[in-house]
Amino acid sequence: MSVFVTGATGHLGRHVVEQLLERVPAGQITAVVRDEAKAAGLAARGVRIAVADYNAPETFEGLFGAGDKVLLISSSEVAADRVAQHRAVVDAARAAGVALLAYTSAPGSLTAALADDHRATERAVLDSGVPYVFLRNGWYHENYTEQLATVFEHNAVVAAAGDGRIAAAARADYAAAAVTVLTGEGHENTTYELFGDTAWTLGEYAAELSAQSGREIGYNAVSPEVLTGILVGAGLPEGFVKILVGADLSIEKGELAGGGNDLSRLAGRPTTPLADAVADALKTREN
Repeated sequence: MSVFVTGATGHLGRHVVEQLLERVPAGQITAVVRDEAKAAGLAARGVRIAVADYNAPETFEGLFGAGDKVLLISSSEVAADRVAQHRAVVDAARAAGVALLAYTSAPGSLTAALADDHRATERAVLDSGVPYVFLRNGWYHENYTEQLATVFEHNAVVAAAGDGRIAAAARADYAAAAVTVLTGEGHENTTYELFGDTAWTLGEYAAELSAQSGREIGYNAVSPEVLTGILVGAGLPEGFVKILVGADLSIEKGELAGGGNDLSRLAGRPTTPLADAVADALKTREN
């Protein structure tokens, strides 16, 4: 039996593999990557490396074996046909007769266009008949803390999310939940709604940034139209801008405010507080 992680050198995938190495022998882990060179460090630690590309379905043919467990980390190529990309993995998992296919999806409460590809992928997984787990990940702290350069340039957090609350958590928290599912038993045909333990507003995020950085960071709550103009003016593709603005509107509606404790329960610990995420981001920025 092997545990396969697609997108293993990506932001979330690296966390998953690192935490898998704490649970199972390296030889039982296969990191599925597009660029083998980026996985050299994992290979040096004994992790098996498989080269496959979401855009080339044939590269997944014969990759998995009966009884394997697979984590399909959703494609980050928003402009691509992500459902077709995901289906390449789903079809290969079905053909192999894997024991479990886990998919990193979006919260069931999310109505923004961002969720459309995830819902379509979930349907493809269900239609395949493969034992599944849907890991419906909420927002990452890093969605915001990795944008500090822009925030500090303008001394403001700019968004169209109003006072909507965000039950975010760190990527490492979501990775811990995925590892529990991949290494445990009894998770087949289950959907987990995964959110951080504590929800916060972007105003509270700006206040936390101010407190820890010593700078006056405000929250500039703008209209969807204004945000669209800002993002298009910054050179982002219009299709991607619509997705980002739509996500902010979902936040304003309370669709990412969370509920339940699936994430902390699966992770086996409380989720990372916002203050800790901000501290880590500021430390990284200084180094």
